[in-house]
Amino acid sequence: MLLKGEGSEAENIAYGSTLADDGFPSRQFDFMLSNPPYGKSWKNDADKLGGKKGIIDSRFITNFADDGEFSMLPRVSDGQLLFLLNNVSKMKETTELGSRIAEVHNGSSLFTGDAGQGESNARRYLIERDLVEAIIALPENMFYNTGIGTYIWVLSNRKSEKRRGKIQLIDATSLKSPLRKNLGKKNCEFTHEIRTKILDMYFDMTENEYSKIFDNAEFGYYQITVERPLRLRVDLTKIIPYDIFKFTEQEEIKEAFSALPKDMPMDDWTAFANAIKLKAALLKKIRPFITEKDENAKPIDGEPDTELRDTEQIPLKYKGGIDAFFKDEVLPFASDCWIDESKTQIGYEISFTKHFYKPVRLRSLAEIVADIRALEVETEGLLEEVLGV
Repeated sequence: MLLKGEGSEAENIAYGSTLADDGFPSRQFDFMLSNPPYGKSWKNDADKLGGKKGIIDSRFITNFADDGEFSMLPRVSDGQLLFLLNNVSKMKETTELGSRIAEVHNGSSLFTGDAGQGESNARRYLIERDLVEAIIALPENMFYNTGIGTYIWVLSNRKSEKRRGKIQLIDATSLKSPLRKNLGKKNCEFTHEIRTKILDMYFDMTENEYSKIFDNAEFGYYQITVERPLRLRVDLTKIIPYDIFKFTEQEEIKEAFSALPKDMPMDDWTAFANAIKLKAALLKKIRPFITEKDENAKPIDGEPDTELRDTEQIPLKYKGGIDAFFKDEVLPFASDCWIDESKTQIGYEISFTKHFYKPVRLRSLAEIVADIRALEVETEGLLEEVLGV
């Protein structure tokens, strides 16, 4: 009610769903704070917007990266990134200070979705437009009704010079003060001193064990699809179910088989297909019945084996790019493979675990041996005592 005010100020709160029925479609704001629902379905909103495949809302479908219909729609089970995109659409572009956004999300906004999918596209849109200033990881059990880890996204469209092209990650998961009595699932809080420490790291762009700074491209990757050729061996001893073919087709097949050269190589499907006098459609129809996969057979040019299809993620900053990665990391293990360039996608994900992982020190062999010997001493004679012998 403090935010709502009275009189004309009461109009500043609109009833309804932010996603399906934007109450302020033409308004822009200097500052935006939001704690959107996470892990909550937005299917009702999607239906009201015309169904997920029919949505054309420019907040979520836009012209970006040479794509006039760049989709940032996440899976319907979790719509939290849509609230962030909604706020981004309301940033001021023509003022000196622009706009700033702070939103609380759970971890799925950081990494859910493969390259080319809505969540990844949303992160790409935000990062490649250089809007993300910082992301702050909060301790678990910070809120009343959930114990999961949460993150504050800080966005600006007027980054200072030192922040341009960079994102600051602050791991504040260990910076917490325990409550004397739990409040629901909330068992800790940020004291004034902790908040000041986090803010100091943010404003000073400090790098230490809690704070690290990365180039935007550090979070991006190419996802390539690696194909390997289909290799088939022909086996004419297999039984062909002639009853699924028309009578004329049966006659064509039998006649074509009888006219095959006796020295026809059975490990080369391409040569077999060229030699047999059958129309392409009929040949395709009988192929499953007269062939089997054989890794020693000759490859069929341009036809991939879908069972051997694989994907690789290549960091955008990989030296030499896709070509170098493919040459160094893929071809040595599968010399006959190739990249289906039509399926190459750019994705983005942010991993706090990767950048703030602290390995646990393993015990030395001497310490382990000492413990075993100590146990031997403690249990000496115990077996005889238990068995009563």
